[in-house]
Amino acid sequence: MAASSSKRRHKVRRRADMSLLGGIRPPIAVLSALLLSLAGITALGLGRASQDSVPEAVLTSQQHFAEDGAVTMRASIDESVTDLTRTAGLFSAGDPASPDAVLDKIGSVYQKWTGTAVVEIESGRMLAARGENVPVTAIDTGKLAQKDGLSPRIVRLQNGESRLLAFALLSWPDQPQQLLIASNSLRFPGVSRGQFRSIAVVDTTGHILSRDGVQEPEQVKTDKQRADAKRSAKQLNAFAETAATKTRQHPLKAKEPGSGGFPGVSGSLRGNSVRGDRAVAGYAALAGPQPGEGTVATSLGLTVVAMVDVAEDPTRVAGPFFGLVSAAALLLIGALAVALLLGTVQRPLLKLFLESRRLTRGDLTRPVSVPRFGETARIGRALERLRRQLLGEPVEGGAAGDSGAGPGRPGRRSRLGSRALIVICGVLLLAWSAPMLLLFNRADSTVAVPEQVVSDQRERTHTISDRVRRALNEGHADLVSVASLVGNRTSPDDMKKVLERTRTEHQRYRSIYVRDADGTVQARAGEKPHALPSGTKGKPLTQPITVLNESGKEPSIAGYAEIPGRNGAMVIGEFRIDFINGLLKRPGLGQVRVVDDEHRVIGGNTGYLAFDSLPKRLDELVSGTNQRVGMNAPAGAVVYRDGDGVQISAASPFAGGGAAKQLHWTVVSWQPASGLAIPEYSLQNRTVLAGLLGITAAVACLGWLYIVVVRPLRELAGKAESLADGDRRTVLFPHHHDEVGAVTRSLEIVRQQLQEQRRRDSAPLVGRN
Repeated sequence: MAASSSKRRHKVRRRADMSLLGGIRPPIAVLSALLLSLAGITALGLGRASQDSVPEAVLTSQQHFAEDGAVTMRASIDESVTDLTRTAGLFSAGDPASPDAVLDKIGSVYQKWTGTAVVEIESGRMLAARGENVPVTAIDTGKLAQKDGLSPRIVRLQNGESRLLAFALLSWPDQPQQLLIASNSLRFPGVSRGQFRSIAVVDTTGHILSRDGVQEPEQVKTDKQRADAKRSAKQLNAFAETAATKTRQHPLKAKEPGSGGFPGVSGSLRGNSVRGDRAVAGYAALAGPQPGEGTVATSLGLTVVAMVDVAEDPTRVAGPFFGLVSAAALLLIGALAVALLLGTVQRPLLKLFLESRRLTRGDLTRPVSVPRFGETARIGRALERLRRQLLGEPVEGGAAGDSGAGPGRPGRRSRLGSRALIVICGVLLLAWSAPMLLLFNRADSTVAVPEQVVSDQRERTHTISDRVRRALNEGHADLVSVASLVGNRTSPDDMKKVLERTRTEHQRYRSIYVRDADGTVQARAGEKPHALPSGTKGKPLTQPITVLNESGKEPSIAGYAEIPGRNGAMVIGEFRIDFINGLLKRPGLGQVRVVDDEHRVIGGNTGYLAFDSLPKRLDELVSGTNQRVGMNAPAGAVVYRDGDGVQISAASPFAGGGAAKQLHWTVVSWQPASGLAIPEYSLQNRTVLAGLLGITAAVACLGWLYIVVVRPLRELAGKAESLADGDRRTVLFPHHHDEVGAVTRSLEIVRQQLQEQRRRDSAPLVGRN
């Protein structure tokens, strides 16, 4: 029995000599490393000697501007090709029509192509043409039957300009097949550039196919203007080559992938600085509406580049002093906290570990070195009592039997325990983190918002406004095209086929149908039509596009086109509100709303209530921008500063012609400036981040220390005192192989030694009985 007990004690001692992987050392070491790292981050992040002369918000805005141009161009090209193909299909489904009649009808419905032509494929003979000369000689009619033979292509004219050609087939029985060709320039429909921005379309080699905003040297008068024009052209060419190289990457592998959900490759570029103005640019490749989804336009490999000169700001938001002082303060406070943990928790616990192991080895000559306070002091006093008991002294304050402890316990509990010490360390670290989080470098309502950001908010809002207007105009043009081709002799079954085809090719309609003058629906494709406004049955509707309701969960917007020769019958298409909302979803604009002439909300890019009112100051902004100056009401932007912070707002009424102009809608956008990468807000965010990191490091490491060391130590203190009071039955076993566990194992060995000692002392008495 004694040999077995000796082996057991030897095994426990050997486990106690193992390297301590856990315990009190790792939390304190990790806390020290985190505080050192945070001090370095604070010194570098908050103490930069200078700042970028062009704020990051301006660069991001140029990237978003280029993305808007890419989205608009992609949608325009895809829409043009779809319209041409669908119109040719509708003509081919009816009676044969002359080439002149086809081009006249297309020209009357769609005013989007610079030139159209009809060519007989077999002979190559020009049958009819409208507008500018179509480069027919650049088309090899013998390859049209090959794969992608009818795909759009870009050709270069003799004057150096580029044209986009789209094709469609006109086929009737017993007649030679004809090729319908539409030519268009690579201009940006509806993209508001502003006064000083240049925008270009670039091919895969970096060659500029078209550009706007850069004047030719012969167009200016003075030598300085000619020099500036040459410099701008040279800089735009350099940006074009760089952008073409970057957009050849896969979007998922690009170093600068598009942000905010743009599915293609996009980014921003810095150029040269001249007389305090630096050229910056954004670029974006034409991409499909969904990631990985290609379209006709994306197969062309085009990239949009938008360039603007921005005045550099040499002033600093903050110098290195604050960052260096903050880092030094953190090092001082962190060193004090770590020293407190080392001196009052780690060292006493390690000393206890050594003292307890000395007792288990039988070295009882020297008294136990008792720490001054805390749980370690309680355990140290208990060890000293156990040492005397191993030397033969009786249990103090209680009987020496198995059952127990008396009421009195020598010594006095220290009020300052390990838990209180951890709280003190947490308060020290919080004293540095809390001001960083809540007080220092707070940006107020006097923050300087870059003028270019405000200008971009206005121009981008105007671009979206024009995009919505053009989309509605395109929808109405489709209805006019269908109405003109349906005519007065088409049966309801054939009507339904035409309507289904139109709705399939254009996802903008929730429902499209033909209604007679008496209100009877003859053919329908899509969902059930909404109820028409009262008093419209038997009467033609006066507005080509209108809102059918004035209340409800969502607006019902419909377009009308009268069918010639059917006595008031008309084609009606109801637009999906999701289609309109989808046009408003552009990154970097904040919240966007479309409001009607009474300033009621019709659509938005985020959650909204239909027919709800705008906030008062936005309502005033919409009223102000709707004041006409000349022929149109220009877009406007304003920066609001109040107790809630700084807000950038812009509004743009519908401008231009078409059926949608009569709606008198306005697009309004607004966003807080705090969400932009403006230097003041960036400094505030970095300061808040430093405070959050400090709190996180303190909570994580001190919480770790409390769970792994302090809580088991408090439990062990109670068990050690009970053992010293005479409790020999409670077995002590460690939960972790660390310092607390090692002390626990030593106390268990002491308990076993005391039990053996008691048995040895009681053995002679049993023999005499």
